[in-house]
Amino acid sequence: MSRYEVTGWQNSYQEGSHGEVLKNKPGIVSRSDMDHVELMLLRKLYMAVLYPPGQDAITVARIREWHRRWLGNIYPWAGHERSVNMSKDGFPFASADRIPALLDEFEQRYLARYTPCFAMNRKDLVEALAITHAEFILIHPFREGNGRISRLLADVMAVQAGFGPLDYSAWEADRLRYIHAIQTGLMGNYQPMKDCMDRVVPERRLEAGRQACGGTD
Repeated sequence: MSRYEVTGWQNSYQEGSHGEVLKNKPGIVSRSDMDHVELMLLRKLYMAVLYPPGQDAITVARIREWHRRWLGNIYPWAGHERSVNMSKDGFPFASADRIPALLDEFEQRYLARYTPCFAMNRKDLVEALAITHAEFILIHPFREGNGRISRLLADVMAVQAGFGPLDYSAWEADRLRYIHAIQTGLMGNYQPMKDCMDRVVPERRLEAGRQACGGTD
């Protein structure tokens, strides 16, 4: 898939990276090196927050903290909303100036309604995951790492319900279907995203203690 199209002052890249790596604290210039560091730190974050997944409703403040803990040693803006407008393949995400209000609405309408997920059966979990995932991606609140944070959110919810973490390989195998599901969510149609989630949520609750690390994006 093509890269993001970005406008705004936060669109700055590390000197020497040829526009491949965002400006960062360690001065990393290689895309492959940055991918390795981000993945290593994401694994540590998963180990820290997934087991146990917490007993309370998930909040936007908690999601911001996940992002800060993951990327705080790399990017100075980690844990803060993006200040740039972003789109991908001609599809715009929420305007940067609307993100604070949209996150407030996301917490009140979706996180407070669907989390924690301890009493959920599989059908209800698939619906909760589909709606929260689509809405979060459409907001795209951070400059980097939205896809991986959205999967962490889904994994925490799934672990709360006893069905996770999830196997996202079906999404990777049919990327266009996943992107279409996100885009239809903009119109309030979550059925395609429910179908995507139904492919990654196990049919039965899992044994306690299963662990996994996050995906990409």
